[in-house]
Amino acid sequence: MKSFLFLFMFPVLLMYSGNAASQERANSVTDLLPEWSFPKGIEGPAIDKNGNLFAVNFKEPGTIGVVNPNGEASVYVTLPSGSVGNGIRFDKKGFMYIADYTMHNILRIDPSTKEISVFAHNSSMNQPNDLAISPKTEFLYASDPNWKDSTGNLWLINREGKITLLEGNIGTTNGVEVSPNGKKLYVNESIQRKVWSYDIKKDGTVENKKLLISFPDFGMDGMRCDSSGNLYITRHGKGTIVIVSPNGVILREILLKGKLCSNIVLSKDEKKAYVTMADRGCFEVVSLN
Repeated sequence: MKSFLFLFMFPVLLMYSGNAASQERANSVTDLLPEWSFPKGIEGPAIDKNGNLFAVNFKEPGTIGVVNPNGEASVYVTLPSGSVGNGIRFDKKGFMYIADYTMHNILRIDPSTKEISVFAHNSSMNQPNDLAISPKTEFLYASDPNWKDSTGNLWLINREGKITLLEGNIGTTNGVEVSPNGKKLYVNESIQRKVWSYDIKKDGTVENKKLLISFPDFGMDGMRCDSSGNLYITRHGKGTIVIVSPNGVILREILLKGKLCSNIVLSKDEKKAYVTMADRGCFEVVSLN
């Protein structure tokens, strides 16, 4: 949920923790679906093993939309009354996990029946926002911002649905991702404009928190890693995707058409990025060649 609208973001010089990167227009940035196929709450893009693209809030809040490989969009499911989704992730069996921020849940959907169940619940969560999943253990990690107080939490959810607070009362946690080798957890703080890395221990908990990179302007939202471990970060309000190496070096910054990029997912072959745009109500498709 991105209700804060980044009121704290004022443009300053384009410098990133000592690393400078020029903005570039991607080889192509095209629209998938007409503008406002989704409301401004479009979020949580994820791709299943069959190549279907999902995002929350198709046509109206409280739904999950799906775009098949032919580009045809429809409602996949309607969530239980009162639930509104944000981040989406899939496990190896194809089960979908959804951060239900209004009801403080992590929901799970069975791909064979579309049955929706509560996988995990914790009423002390602010509003579970984005999700990441470890490639080996398949533990889930959830960001949990409190926009009003500019704070946030970070949660671990194991395969039995047990929720553990990893760190509380930190910055406004938003984008979250696990490295492809399962050894690093990345979390960004939108208002503080910082990206942190943690070492993941065998039990899924984390240690050795380090600052990966910080930005002097605008904010951040969703993040994804490619197979080389590079981090793709949406710069909400700026309308760019920043690609950062595992060492915190900016490799590229790609201009989008809109400004309010809310989240991102990479295609299976990593040749395209699908970016949800809150100010356009659609996906922008970025060629990464």
